[in-house]
Amino acid sequence: MEKILKLEYKHYASIQDMPTEDRELIEAAESACERAIAEYSNFRVGAAARLESGRIITGSNVESEVYPAGLCAERTLLYHHQASCPQDRIVALAIASRPSLRECYPCGQCRQVLHDVEKRQGLDFSVIMSGAGTATVVDRASDLMPFTFSL
Repeated sequence: MEKILKLEYKHYASIQDMPTEDRELIEAAESACERAIAEYSNFRVGAAARLESGRIITGSNVESEVYPAGLCAERTLLYHHQASCPQDRIVALAIASRPSLRECYPCGQCRQVLHDVEKRQGLDFSVIMSGAGTATVVDRASDLMPFTFSL
């Protein structure tokens, strides 16, 4: 049986064309890059999530001398969210990087965890991948990982 996988997304040639809420979330993710610990790769990544309450929380990547003990910005944010305020569900998440030569996309592990969070909270959330003044937005994090791991 043949099936077709279709991915719908929005691409913004300029983040200035985006809704104000999305631009604010990108700015929070960009600010989170400043708190990254990236002394080995010099690639700083920040993530910011808007919660149902309107509150914005952030995370940044952390590298370690003991590779692979580091953690991506997205998972830093998501695990902090689960530990501190899981009842205030995520409605949108933005990712940014420095340097910002292109849009910053989540790795495979982060895509799985994004999907896990959507499933656990019972609410889909958009993911905004920004960089170099542009952005791509998917309406559901699970769109980034159509074939997920499940127990």
